[in-house]
Amino acid sequence: MKRRASEEGAKVLVVVSAVSGVTNELQAVCDGHADAAATRARLDALAQRHRAFCADELGLDPDAVLGERLAALRALADDPRRAAGELAWQAEVLAQGELLSSTLGVAYLRSQGLDVGWTDSRDWLQARGLPNQNAWSRHLSASCDYEGDAAQRARFAAAGPALRIAQGFIARAEGGGTAILGRGGSDTSAAYFGALLGARRVEIWTDVPGMFSANPRQVPDARLLTRLDYAEAQEIATTGAKVLHPRCIHPCREARVPLWIRDTTRPDMPGTVIDSSATTIPGVKAISSRRGIVLVSMETIGMWQQVGFLSDVFERFKAHGLSVDLIGSSEANVTVSLDPSDNLVSTNVLDALCADLAQVCKVKVIAPCAAITLVGRGMRSLLHKLSDVWAEFGRERVHLISQSSNDLNLTFVVDEGLAEGMLPRLHALLAQSGAMPVTEAAVFGPSWRHIDHPAAERPAPWWLRQRERVLQAAAAGTPRYLYHLPTVRERARDLAEVPAIDRRFFALKANPHPAVLRTLEAEGFGFECVSLGEIEHLFGVLPALAPDRVLFTPSFAPRREFEAALARGVHVTLDSLAPLQQWPELFAGREIVLRVDPGFGQGHHEKVRTGGKDAKFGLALESVGEFTAAARAAGARIAGLHAHIGSGIHDAQHWHTVYASLAAVAEGIGTVGFIDVGGGLGVAYDPEAEPFDLEAYAAALAEVKAAYPQYALWVEPGRYLVAEAGALLLHVTQVVRKQGQRRVGADGGMNALMRPALYGAWHEITNLTRAGDPPGEPCEVVGPVCESSDVLGRQRRLPDATAEGDVILVGHAGAYGAVMANRYNLRELPQEDVLDD
Repeated sequence: MKRRASEEGAKVLVVVSAVSGVTNELQAVCDGHADAAATRARLDALAQRHRAFCADELGLDPDAVLGERLAALRALADDPRRAAGELAWQAEVLAQGELLSSTLGVAYLRSQGLDVGWTDSRDWLQARGLPNQNAWSRHLSASCDYEGDAAQRARFAAAGPALRIAQGFIARAEGGGTAILGRGGSDTSAAYFGALLGARRVEIWTDVPGMFSANPRQVPDARLLTRLDYAEAQEIATTGAKVLHPRCIHPCREARVPLWIRDTTRPDMPGTVIDSSATTIPGVKAISSRRGIVLVSMETIGMWQQVGFLSDVFERFKAHGLSVDLIGSSEANVTVSLDPSDNLVSTNVLDALCADLAQVCKVKVIAPCAAITLVGRGMRSLLHKLSDVWAEFGRERVHLISQSSNDLNLTFVVDEGLAEGMLPRLHALLAQSGAMPVTEAAVFGPSWRHIDHPAAERPAPWWLRQRERVLQAAAAGTPRYLYHLPTVRERARDLAEVPAIDRRFFALKANPHPAVLRTLEAEGFGFECVSLGEIEHLFGVLPALAPDRVLFTPSFAPRREFEAALARGVHVTLDSLAPLQQWPELFAGREIVLRVDPGFGQGHHEKVRTGGKDAKFGLALESVGEFTAAARAAGARIAGLHAHIGSGIHDAQHWHTVYASLAAVAEGIGTVGFIDVGGGLGVAYDPEAEPFDLEAYAAALAEVKAAYPQYALWVEPGRYLVAEAGALLLHVTQVVRKQGQRRVGADGGMNALMRPALYGAWHEITNLTRAGDPPGEPCEVVGPVCESSDVLGRQRRLPDATAEGDVILVGHAGAYGAVMANRYNLRELPQEDVLDD
């Protein structure tokens, strides 16, 4: 810091907190003030702790460094205000941690040869009273003046060395003595000093690199927010982010002093800069949550058009020292939330409040709840992009929805137990929909996953390693799919090394290209088909394939398809009672497979979740007994159970749960020999995303297989085997600008690749012609189809020189690409080629 001060020609004021755990111990002293002996013992223990730290860790003489401070600490045990626990005495007690740590810091740095000065924060920070402030907050949660003047700044400039240390958390009380700033006091102290002295910036050094788009401990894919304006940062801090106390932003905002959040363990990280020059970019910047929310619902017909009703109600909240956070109202109901981080909420207080409110309305307390908040500029203009978010909340019980008047946040209050599980899904949905513009490099930095566990450098993708051959393939005409068979083999062999799996099948619907089928058959895979057309295509490509290597798992197929599949001798799956009830003679003497819906669905998008009451697939668990009886009556034998409840799943425990659920069902049937847990293995479409953890998948299957060794384990992945192996090649047709938006047009769109339009799916998009050029300004990559949804990618940074004739490559297009292509607008279907070396 001294070097930086010298380089910048500036004075540096370091604001420090107490030694870890000391403030909690001092609070215990305050809480136990009535016991003189215990108070003296606690203060003596704290004194001894600081003496030991001074001598053993810093190598200093504790009597010389701390003698005066420790005497003052011990004297508080004999202070006449101690017995009654007066607030002024408590403030003096709580201040000792920072006074001791700052004294230690100055002494140590001086011992290292640095010229360091000590500053008493109470000589600079003056507490001031606020309207409706009670005695507790005046002493223990004070606010300070921060409007400095030239005289104060000149006084500081003349005050000793260029490097000085001051205490956070403390200020001068209105009538003299000490006041405490409350929770987050050190951050707030630094902000007060910065505003008061007109600092160049205020740096908050903490244990994370800055603010993130979500709590990184809960959402590893949360992105570092590298730059924010004051208003957005204030909302993020207020609605749940713990890295920065909300009170510290306002002084810096008023004084126009930039705030910079830095990481003590990663000093080279850029951190988060909060200032007035941040680029205004509409979109959700963060999703945050607060637990422990209490809702108070007040209902009465008497409030309708009743002047003064709300005034009477809120007067009762004030009388009990409770502040209100969120408010929702109708003609006969007002519901408010109380955030325990800002309120002294206890059972006794709530009981007393409810008793008072019962005089004017019917009261209901809903707790514990959690508030999940989306923060960003222009929330009202983003509503059309939040359809998947609405759907996610629609599956849960939402008690209150609140949209802020400043158009900076949208809050949902749900049962507390739901919040943690919802945050990762909601964050992913916001990024996929474009509502959270994570490609905006001016705001969004790297993910926490990459910061905390930097990934080993990955090899270049196959299409970049063979760039010239790929460009040659594109020259033959586009749209064109290109499949790299060595990548298919690599994924197949990865899966073959999972020892718990007994049989592996490829879901043909992902990619039925003949070369892909031959490659996987040679690797020992069987095949899963969902239609008679797929069966006939498969045997047309592989006429010698043994029927036992084929699964038929249709959905609402007609009778003739079942007849043909049974005639082929393949494994036939039923997922409802209807076929057994309507055509029992078809299944007489046959072995059949039962597809069960375990009652829940998972996956990267609502439209790929194939389990739960809203999904058309699978027999409900409560109907298994009826199905078993019908099968027995028809003379059919249930040889296997099957479940597939979604795609794009990265949680390895998912398959453990599915297998265990099916094993429990199998035990009740008595004839089951194998369990098919489906596919759905996640694929890292984003090159920055973590690849699917195959080791965790193998471990989860091994654990559950060991618990139920009597059943063979079958799997049937599709996407995992072929997505990475495929690329869609397109040519640029036009580059157009419209009202500030750059659009790069291509000769294929949703007619060639449906996934972005159908699921909001994300695919890497590269200008292969200009692969070495730097990223350009954001653009939309669009196709030629006459539909507004014909967008392959938004906010993509293709090179600025992108022009007509360039080859665009869409990555990870080997699954559900060509097979879903269509001739809408009477456009030709894309061509398909393979590379096999």
